[in-house]
Amino acid sequence: MKPGFVYILANKNNTTLYVGVTSNLLKRMIQHKEKYYPKSFSARYNVDKLVYFEAFQKIGDAIAREKQLKAGSRTKKIALIEKENPYWEDLTKQATDGSGESASQ
Repeated sequence: MKPGFVYILANKNNTTLYVGVTSNLLKRMIQHKEKYYPKSFSARYNVDKLVYFEAFQKIGDAIAREKQLKAGSRTKKIALIEKENPYWEDLTKQATDGSGESASQ
């Protein structure tokens, strides 16, 4: 089974959040930054800064976590981000493609 990632993106002012799931975080981040899907929410609102992510052994577990995060309040999402990434830095360089290859390698 494929590995999976759940992630939270923010815009440059950290006012808009987006929760997503993918099997290849590095590829998905490139798509967000390049606005691969120009009519998507993330492209329309310039949400392309990776501020939080979790890795899972199975994509199904990542999907379940995505649903849990989407059902939670904005306040809970912000608390989760600030616990792991208090300065809301872009974590894209730490993103991997699921095979262990990262953007920083």
